[in-house]
Amino acid sequence: MSGEKSPPLARSTLDRSAHRRTDPDWLAEAWERARVLVLDSADDGRALVRGGVAPPELVLIGPGELPEVPRSVPMFLGVEPDGVPVFAVDAALPELPGTRRANLREVGHLLVDRDAGIFTTALALLNWHVRHGYSSITGHPTRVDESGWSRVDPDGERVWPHTDPAMIVLVHDGVGGPDGRCLLGNNATWPRSPGQRRYSCLAGYIEPGESAEAAVLREVREEVGVGVDEPAYAGSQSWPFPGSLMLGFLARADADEPIRVDPAEIAHARWFTRREIGAALAGEPVEADGGDRLVLPPPSSIALYLIHRWLDGHC
Repeated sequence: MSGEKSPPLARSTLDRSAHRRTDPDWLAEAWERARVLVLDSADDGRALVRGGVAPPELVLIGPGELPEVPRSVPMFLGVEPDGVPVFAVDAALPELPGTRRANLREVGHLLVDRDAGIFTTALALLNWHVRHGYSSITGHPTRVDESGWSRVDPDGERVWPHTDPAMIVLVHDGVGGPDGRCLLGNNATWPRSPGQRRYSCLAGYIEPGESAEAAVLREVREEVGVGVDEPAYAGSQSWPFPGSLMLGFLARADADEPIRVDPAEIAHARWFTRREIGAALAGEPVEADGGDRLVLPPPSSIALYLIHRWLDGHC
């Protein structure tokens, strides 16, 4: 991932063509010639991919190839550069030779820009619908409208898809070279594998009335008791698990300041050198705590993107 210009789930080639969402005649005609991504909400939002890691290909089918009636109305995602519209539906995945089920976490970083954008958008939209069957205004049941881009209740109250903004930050000491350090934490809620401990960037939701930069300062202070300055925005990506927008930052801290973790949030936190992080990325064993081996964030996350930026000196 070193040298990536954008976070792995921030890539897309799709024209969303939002003006088509309220045009029922165009949508009906577009559905007949569409490419359709099937997602299974009953199976963690998995889709079908074909091939291995070089890269896997997202499988889209024609509307006539759906194995059963979808659980959802077709959700219009946009139009491809070749003019073909793309829809997504919630249904059981079809059985197709040479394919396998995959979730976005495991393949998002491997997909080409086109497939990454389609999968990320479809999953974010699907997860929003799954959680908004009732109006937060009236409490009445809602139905899908505008080809998946809103829900409306019997009183006409309408809600639109949204994401929850969250900040994520790679805290570093500002030192260049192999001895420069970054501060990573092990979240108290993460499941633990014997002999391994996962560390990642510090993150948290942005509170009402708060800027993203202010959230960086507050969350780091709350989680590890360290003050940071110079928060620098580094990029963003959707994280539809179930519906966040991760705003990535790098920020500098004094490595001599004592770490005081909030045990409700962070089980362990410590500084790692570039030498240690580079070794862990190369598959070499690096000790984290208590003899456990350091495990870094998954490749589809913006956390690993931020770690790579720092590792390459972009801070």
